[in-house]
Amino acid sequence: QVQLVESGGGSVQAGGSLRLSCVSSDHTTSNYCMGWFRESPGKGREGVAGIDSLGKASYSDAVQGRFIISRDRATNTLYLQMNSLTPEDTAMYYCATDWGLGLARIKYGNLGCGMDYSGKGTLVTISS
Repeated sequence: QVQLVESGGGSVQAGGSLRLSCVSSDHTTSNYCMGWFRESPGKGREGVAGIDSLGKASYSDAVQGRFIISRDRATNTLYLQMNSLTPEDTAMYYCATDWGLGLARIKYGNLGCGMDYSGKGTLVTISS
């Protein structure tokens, strides 16, 4: 079983930036599609940003141009750089990975990925 641990959430004012991190317990997650999704009351789940095994990234329309997803294979870490934050970005942010199990799927913009494991999330709160 893969463990994913997110960090980096917090409270910032609108216009600010945050960088989320997600450390995987298994280095082979770098061979799979990984991504970030968020959940907030009344909005449900939204696939925010995903990156495939080749490093190609895809973003939802809501964050395109403001968020950047990246991965460091050496440290088994997935990042989400979030810029120009707005109160609409307030949510619990989760890291997820495909593992080839076919348990669930999610779309990050135009990128569809399996979602077999996810972390416990990190809270992002943006004030106006």
